[in-house]
Amino acid sequence: MSKRVDHPIILGIVGDSASGKTTLSAGVAQILGEAHCTVFCTDDYHRLSRRQRNEGGLSALDPRANYIDVLEQHLRLLRRGEPVLKPVYDHREGTLEEPVYVKPKEFVIAEGLLGYTTRAMRDCYDVKIYLDPEEELRIKWKLRRDTTKRGYTRKEVLDQLERRKVDSPNFIHPQRTFADIVIRFQRSKDANGSDTQLDVRHILRPTLPHPDFTPLFDGSSNAGMHLELARDRDGKPVDVLEISGNISDKRAERIEDLLWNLIPEAGHLRDQVGRIDIANGAPKSHPLALTQLLVGYHAVKAAMGVRAY
Repeated sequence: MSKRVDHPIILGIVGDSASGKTTLSAGVAQILGEAHCTVFCTDDYHRLSRRQRNEGGLSALDPRANYIDVLEQHLRLLRRGEPVLKPVYDHREGTLEEPVYVKPKEFVIAEGLLGYTTRAMRDCYDVKIYLDPEEELRIKWKLRRDTTKRGYTRKEVLDQLERRKVDSPNFIHPQRTFADIVIRFQRSKDANGSDTQLDVRHILRPTLPHPDFTPLFDGSSNAGMHLELARDRDGKPVDVLEISGNISDKRAERIEDLLWNLIPEAGHLRDQVGRIDIANGAPKSHPLALTQLLVGYHAVKAAMGVRAY
């Protein structure tokens, strides 16, 4: 993949626990080509084990429970193309493990809870994404993930969510302000309960050169997609792109064609994009595919040196 910049492209994906960061990261890595990507979990920078956090009354969301200064340093090194000795946190056992040697490839996808906490960190990213799913969805995803993959009981997950009711708004939610794109998955009114039928809402801030979607609104049916100029929570103007979970295959493919044509280097990977669980051949979600494509598009444009004016 040709590049015009002389440093690895750092893509940030930040959001609360179980907001979909890993699913989005995996899909974007598929688009960019896994051979070209280093996926980097910023949650590995926990200062304390799970037992130590519980004893000290701290949650993993609290910056005091993390090596924020080391994470800043490592992001700067990765942006310069230099390797780091990255900490490793075992999310199933809640323990700190041996560090691993990480050398950045052309793209570094840095996903986790606290990636935009400081100005020094934020300055390292070329593209900043914030995931802000409907809270009921996030709780469902967290229960499913933590009980099946991280060794928690349902009661332990609910107790943890209760304890974090203060930490999320204090430490996680403020990072939304710094994102170039805010992505919100939410249940549609006529949803069948499947995650493949979720609606998605993209808040597109003018800090990135977003693709021109106007060819998609040429007088033909606009069912399943809506684009408007709106005001964000802070009153600043933003574009809002909404995609319905029940968008037709034909309509979705038209949007996908537009985006794939803008990043032709990744076209051979098209079939895998939008799958919630790629490894197990899960059904495809058009809103997820289009979200992954939009993020991948911006990573490619950043590599080409394209910036907002």
